[in-house]
Amino acid sequence: MKQFSEATRVQMPAMVHLTRIGYTYFGKLSEDKNGTVYDGDTNILLQVFERQFKNLNPGHEGEFLQVLKDIRKELNDDDLGRGFYNRLKAVSPVKLIDFDNIGNNTFHFTAEFTCKNGQDEFRPDITLFVNGLPLCFVEVKKPNNHGGMLAESARMNKERFPNKKFRRFINITQLMIFSNNMEYDALGGIVPIQGAFYCTGARSYAPFNCFREENLSGQKIAPFHRDYPYKEIDKTVEKQILSDYNCQVIHTSPEYQTNLDFNTPTNRILTSMCSPERLLYIIRYGIAYVRMEREVDGKIESTDQKHIMRYQQLFASLAIRQKLAEGGIGRSLAYTREW
Repeated sequence: MKQFSEATRVQMPAMVHLTRIGYTYFGKLSEDKNGTVYDGDTNILLQVFERQFKNLNPGHEGEFLQVLKDIRKELNDDDLGRGFYNRLKAVSPVKLIDFDNIGNNTFHFTAEFTCKNGQDEFRPDITLFVNGLPLCFVEVKKPNNHGGMLAESARMNKERFPNKKFRRFINITQLMIFSNNMEYDALGGIVPIQGAFYCTGARSYAPFNCFREENLSGQKIAPFHRDYPYKEIDKTVEKQILSDYNCQVIHTSPEYQTNLDFNTPTNRILTSMCSPERLLYIIRYGIAYVRMEREVDGKIESTDQKHIMRYQQLFASLAIRQKLAEGGIGRSLAYTREW
């Protein structure tokens, strides 16, 4: 491996950072574990999912295999994952996530975990799991990569989204993050070419959205990032991550240590969107399915789209929730108008 690559500059520091915000490193997953450790049709971590399903649904433990079978079927449906998403948010008769008690859920990650259907496959750089369900993936590039993030957007929108072989993996993934670990830069001030971006699933095209953490007082570091209760890095786990991906040599390099900083563009978006409470909030409230209609040759054609909150909407909704909790909504409504 080259000493300085996207893996050493962005991927490895991002994985170690995930341990600071509440994720457990699952270990490296190889295809020989298909059918025992994970389900190759969905990339669900079988043992984790079974354990969590039984913990969250006392009295329904015997329904685990049927629910897994139903999920497999739903993920093959041509509905942009709407059936699975409705199941994901449900709290009755069984639930897959405990949205009200974050600590009742488990959060894992791995890297280079192949999404494979027949001869077609792609391999996200990092995959995040909630209760064994692969609900998020992260693609990273080294700074100043050829084509910037426009190249990554083209790859998603021209190769992955339209490929029906990947439909089940797109349907289960609720959040996709892309970063070349640079501050935002735009072509002509409009088209984003550098930075950290996000989207959700689509049939053929999804715009890449910027994310800017709330910082109303204009501080040097946004309060959410500055004050987040980061965990100490477990040196044994860090060593395992670097060893599993043949990156031990970078451990003492100044560049690696610099990229471990919580305030790098990649690590910021991971904290903002993937820290457990934020991720579950986005999954629960930040995704919507919209049916669009248009006239083509005198006929009405309808298509369904999957939308995810922009960061302005996220912070407006969090402000409203806070005011409702305090018993008033006046200021929160004014807050939404500011956006």
